[in-house]
Amino acid sequence: MAKKKALVQEATEAQAVTETQAEIAATSTEAASSPSVATEAAPKPSNPPKAEENLREPAEVKYAEELAWLESVDTGNKPFSWRLSPRMIRTFILGTQPGEKLARKIDQKFFGDATLVERAIVTLASDRGLLLIGDPGTGKSWLAELLAAAICGNSTHVVQGTAGTTEDQIKYSWNVALVISQGQSRDSMIASPMMKAMQLGQMGRFEELTRCTSDVQDALISILSEKYIAIPELSTNNVVFARPGFNIIATANSRDRGVNDLSSALKRRFNFIHIPIVTNKKSEREIVMFRTRDLLRRNNFDIDVPAVLMDVLLQTFADMRESAAAAASDDQRLESSLSTAEQIGVLEDAILYGNFFGEKLLTANALARSVIGGLVRRVPEDLSVMNKFWHAVVEKHAKENKKDNTWKEFSEGGKSIMSDMSK
Repeated sequence: MAKKKALVQEATEAQAVTETQAEIAATSTEAASSPSVATEAAPKPSNPPKAEENLREPAEVKYAEELAWLESVDTGNKPFSWRLSPRMIRTFILGTQPGEKLARKIDQKFFGDATLVERAIVTLASDRGLLLIGDPGTGKSWLAELLAAAICGNSTHVVQGTAGTTEDQIKYSWNVALVISQGQSRDSMIASPMMKAMQLGQMGRFEELTRCTSDVQDALISILSEKYIAIPELSTNNVVFARPGFNIIATANSRDRGVNDLSSALKRRFNFIHIPIVTNKKSEREIVMFRTRDLLRRNNFDIDVPAVLMDVLLQTFADMRESAAAAASDDQRLESSLSTAEQIGVLEDAILYGNFFGEKLLTANALARSVIGGLVRRVPEDLSVMNKFWHAVVEKHAKENKKDNTWKEFSEGGKSIMSDMSK
């Protein structure tokens, strides 16, 4: 009885807060419409964002026109209620291939082994879930999003795994106010993203699965095997069954191995696909430029990355990876994974700095500062590792490339920021 009173009081207080907020909003609206207030108000920004714009659109929205076109010309067999056939999904993700006779060119969105993508598509058409494993920044989440967008047109049924993720976030929870007023029923139940995916016959995504504790992970076993979620609190209509087309795309960080290992029972219900770090410079260049253009488009920047600076960035990361692989202990390597995603972050940071505070162009000095600022996380440990690398490797490149001052400016810029950080 005391618990029920507490719940009633909680719901009443929440309603009072909502009513107060509504009154404040109404008052603000009236004040804004007043001429005297309007003249004193701060000037509006010259380019206010449009109401319909979002900071980041999911893949199915961003590529909506492309997906619709592919669907219109798709004559292949489609498993379940899939939007596209497996071949068209591969084309959407990897771009048009020379042998394909399509009336338009489809750009490549994921840069990796075509076999990995094909195996992922085949897995999702089977009875087993898909688990994408790899180092941070290898594109696991991006591939999962592209797959969900192409298969069912919705990539937003996402559970983000953390140490604090609970079983409720995987299955369902309750609307306290409705439970108090109407009792427990389907109407007062809050379905999780995974349950919504089951009800709609779509893809459910589980990010960073190994971040969750083992009891939370095991909540997926019945979902993957029996394809239903039981609701014991209800006496009738107490089972949610998955519709055809439902499956789970999970991701796991290989660096989290040993934190919360998957149980044998859960492993048997997933097909594992390992996403390697991209080491081919040509492919890495394409990935970095593709994602950087995408990220900076929100600022309406025209990207001009000189080829020589791109070469410097790629070579520096390649050298740092080689140095990390040769290190005898963790103290002798950077904490950073040195992934392609971190290269993208470094380049974006350098371009933004140049546009906001520089000469509207990318310089070797700004790039060096972004490399150091983005990769040195532990001070003094990472700073010491980076300092040794800079004097042993980067200075060597500067001495070997005397005809071009790019490496020299890059070297000097890095030493300057490291000097500032060590003070």
